[in-house]
Amino acid sequence: MLENVEPLFAAAIFALGLCFGSFLNVCIYRLPLGKSVVTPRSACPHCGDLIPLYHNLPVLSWLILRGKCRACKQPISPRYLVIELLTGLLFLGCYTHFGLTLAMLKCIVLGYLLLGLVFTDAETKLLPDAMTLPGLALGILFSLVVPVNDLASRIMPGLVSTALRGEISWRLWSLSDSLLGAAVGASFLYGAAAIYLRARGVEGMGFGDVKLMALIGAFLGTKLTVLTIFAASLAGSLFGLSTVLAVWMKRTRRSQARGSASSDARRRAWHSARLALRYYEMPFGVFLGSMALLSFLFGNCVLHWYWSAL
Repeated sequence: MLENVEPLFAAAIFALGLCFGSFLNVCIYRLPLGKSVVTPRSACPHCGDLIPLYHNLPVLSWLILRGKCRACKQPISPRYLVIELLTGLLFLGCYTHFGLTLAMLKCIVLGYLLLGLVFTDAETKLLPDAMTLPGLALGILFSLVVPVNDLASRIMPGLVSTALRGEISWRLWSLSDSLLGAAVGASFLYGAAAIYLRARGVEGMGFGDVKLMALIGAFLGTKLTVLTIFAASLAGSLFGLSTVLAVWMKRTRRSQARGSASSDARRRAWHSARLALRYYEMPFGVFLGSMALLSFLFGNCVLHWYWSAL
């Protein structure tokens, strides 16, 4: 697809992505607080100084100000710079991969929503309805113009006669993929959360994760939704085990430094690690969102490699 890329148009797409990334930063900061993303104007969160237009340029302003407010000199989170660059690269990558098509637009919308939700969940442990619910609706609508071409579209036509298949539009099968993917994703997360709550007595994930998974299923369809859940569970488990190991090692060294015996230090450290595992609120939306984007771009290749290796 690279040979069909126009350099000037690619630069314009990248610049547009930077601008959208600047707006996404506003959404990440304001939506969890229940604030409007339109008004008032952007201001420093430390001193309240209004940010003028010439200091609100994506990427450039952060670099020129050296990551500090012009008035109070308090640091500006590098997250603003990272989000703008990632969004610009998202727009550019979708253009180079899909060209100027509706598939490009679908990938951009999905990636944009997932970027916002991943960083919002990482910072606040919240997944705003203002992003998940419109995203679910957009995923279903996109299925009518861009084929999902997933599990249902391959299996369900085989359940009807050849004559009937010829009369039914591909849009119906694509829509069924989208709806089924949303239902499977949301149901799986809801069921897992209910089982965890009953078994452990504490919430394992919030209802925001369920709505996020419905959004992902609407865009990806059933097959890639299942892949996303599996990949996110694996990534989350590895992160959780790494956290437990880090807590255990840190507490063991601290106890040994205080003169405790090695066996006693390890026992106390393991108790602390178990408490961390039980009560740490993991932002599972981070893993769901990141794995969903990877599944959308590379999931079919991974599944094709997996089945061919069997």
